[in-house]
Amino acid sequence: MLPILELMRGNIVEATHFGSIAIVDSSGKLLYSYGDPYTVAFLRSSAKPFQTLPFVERGGAERYNFTQSELAISCASHETAQIHLDAVEALQTKTGIKESDLQCGAHLPSDSSNLRRVIQQNIQPTANFNNCSGKHTAMLAHAKMRGLPLENYLSNEHPIQQDILATFSEMCGVEKEKVEIGVDGCSAPNFAVPLYNAALSIARLCDPRNLTEARAAACKKITSAMMAHPEMVSNYGEFDCELMMVGGGKILSKRGAEGFQVIGLMPNTHGENGVGIAYKITDGDAAHLDNDLASRTRVRPAAALEILRQLKVLNDSQLQALENFGPAKQLQNYAGLTTGKSYPVFKLINQ
Repeated sequence: MLPILELMRGNIVEATHFGSIAIVDSSGKLLYSYGDPYTVAFLRSSAKPFQTLPFVERGGAERYNFTQSELAISCASHETAQIHLDAVEALQTKTGIKESDLQCGAHLPSDSSNLRRVIQQNIQPTANFNNCSGKHTAMLAHAKMRGLPLENYLSNEHPIQQDILATFSEMCGVEKEKVEIGVDGCSAPNFAVPLYNAALSIARLCDPRNLTEARAAACKKITSAMMAHPEMVSNYGEFDCELMMVGGGKILSKRGAEGFQVIGLMPNTHGENGVGIAYKITDGDAAHLDNDLASRTRVRPAAALEILRQLKVLNDSQLQALENFGPAKQLQNYAGLTTGKSYPVFKLINQ
């Protein structure tokens, strides 16, 4: 792990965040790296497109007539805005899944408007408020479609979870017996693999030309849905959403907890092949309570923009549209006084 971003107050570096980066194309070539590209880390919510992939590959989106926005929220870490609650409820109506079937638990909304409503009206959040509720609804729909039990759908041994693990193993190029398994914050199984392999999986998701016809079609449906409806993947104002909006159908972005991030570049965005970017911030880049979404996490968005700047993927106008996220930022206190600055400190190494 090497320094990724520094924060300076006055003339003193007050904090340094460390991490590693891997950038891989869909042929498996390691293009660039920083730190250790073979660092093993959990993808956390960056795994969601792969957890939905076998359901789509088996025809689930057509079976239940998912719209693109509904497919996007199946891959989402949504902020529990009203549009997200409505979309998840619509999914459950279509699939016949009940909210009580979800085993993800409940938490307060990250969306400020809905959080205010929940507090003012003393609403008790339910499972649909969980930012993984779209993924869980899709998992349950997958089980129902195949006539499998719903009550243990999160068990590692459930056929749905075994199908997800096998699919992810094939996408990332790691034998499924060697994929480290843990329990995610939403109680679903989650995967840890080297950054290289996480980046490879995203590159293949964005450029599935060498996959089977059914899987390639499913990959294209997922990436198209996420980029067409980035507001469902996270929320307006959140980095993943704003980057995909600026990317104009060429950039896929999916955050994960504890400082994990993946970004996919569609073919001919940076070279002929699709490209996957995966990086891990060692300290987890914990979210900060702030009404400004651009200030909630200070490392991952800045690192993403610096990577894309060094790769010359984003032009000056695109970088300007995202300048609230970085790469370099002036830091202000609650009185509006400038107290320092944050800035990336890494240089990608061409392999």
